[in-house]
Amino acid sequence: MAALQIIATGDGSHTLLNSDLNETYHSRHGALQESQHVFIQRGMLAWLASHPATTAVRILEIGLGTGLNAWLTVLEADNYPSIQFQYTALEPYPVEAAILQQLNYIQPAQVKQQAYFNAIHQATENQQVALTGNFLIEKLRAEIQTAEVSKQYDVIYFDAFAPNKQPELWEKPIIKKVTDLLAPSGVWVTYSAKGQLKRDLKALGLQVETLPGPPGKAEMVRAINH
Repeated sequence: MAALQIIATGDGSHTLLNSDLNETYHSRHGALQESQHVFIQRGMLAWLASHPATTAVRILEIGLGTGLNAWLTVLEADNYPSIQFQYTALEPYPVEAAILQQLNYIQPAQVKQQAYFNAIHQATENQQVALTGNFLIEKLRAEIQTAEVSKQYDVIYFDAFAPNKQPELWEKPIIKKVTDLLAPSGVWVTYSAKGQLKRDLKALGLQVETLPGPPGKAEMVRAINH
């Protein structure tokens, strides 16, 4: 396990620095802002807006990390009590509880939010666990290269380390393996906007959108299985 250092980002929220890769888990310009912008707004909420009659949404995250994306998703799920959220997250190297407890995403008075965050990380691996009445999470300790995932998903958060740090996770065969898990009209989002990534996504038959990025980053990518 790489040595992890807690650092503050531009919006005041914490991220982790992986010393082996010299890479942070989130944008140095703002961890919370990035997750909210890329994965929640341009991913899950965009899909829900285009499927107003849905009663369920299936979400896959590649890279649970600190749990920030999952935590923001379960908070949003509270606003959609009639929709069942099914959340699957791959994370081969879970962050130690002692580090997670030091992260500053939650203010001391936010008891429910803290309970959700704790429940995400305490959920038993390899089985669906109910965090709330309408939110199920399944954590898989696996790398995407070898993971056996056969379900289809409406939304995929691709939150791997940057292409220049872990290029093997951004090669076309891996992108194909992940995007093959998209249901019809499913949405795949990531913070990266590399030209090769966009070319690969288009070659795989997806509709590719280059969208404004979060603070500090010009662009991001969303792909739709049209």
